[in-house]
Amino acid sequence: MIWTRTPSLERLNQVAQGCMIGYLGIRYTRLEDDELEAVMPVDERTRQPFGILHGGASVVLAETVGSAAGYLCTRGDQRIVGLDINANHLHSVHDGWVRAVCRPFHLGRTRQVWDIHIYDETARLTCVSRLTTAVLDGLSG
Repeated sequence: MIWTRTPSLERLNQVAQGCMIGYLGIRYTRLEDDELEAVMPVDERTRQPFGILHGGASVVLAETVGSAAGYLCTRGDQRIVGLDINANHLHSVHDGWVRAVCRPFHLGRTRQVWDIHIYDETARLTCVSRLTTAVLDGLSG
């Protein structure tokens, strides 16, 4: 198992309330030894004006699940912040849900790199994203 904190879907979903994560309807749904999964609805909050999932919403989902996974790999008062994210949008989604599956590429002392694949309800890969995070020590920084 890669997690250094005690992982809890319930706790992750609690802290997601009252911010963009909760507003967009993102929910953490699965936690394995080296994988974290979250879902997001494709609805009026996440579609662009042409009726398909907004690419920026996919990036929010990717950074959300990657940052949460990163936090679960830290200790004490360490925090995670995003440094870089990219996304390749492969297929459009009009409605339903998308599911992000996050796995580590690299877990270093000060940097992490996460691989996030986003699928539609038919398990078609719709977006591939890579997130680089920094591990910050202490409460300020």
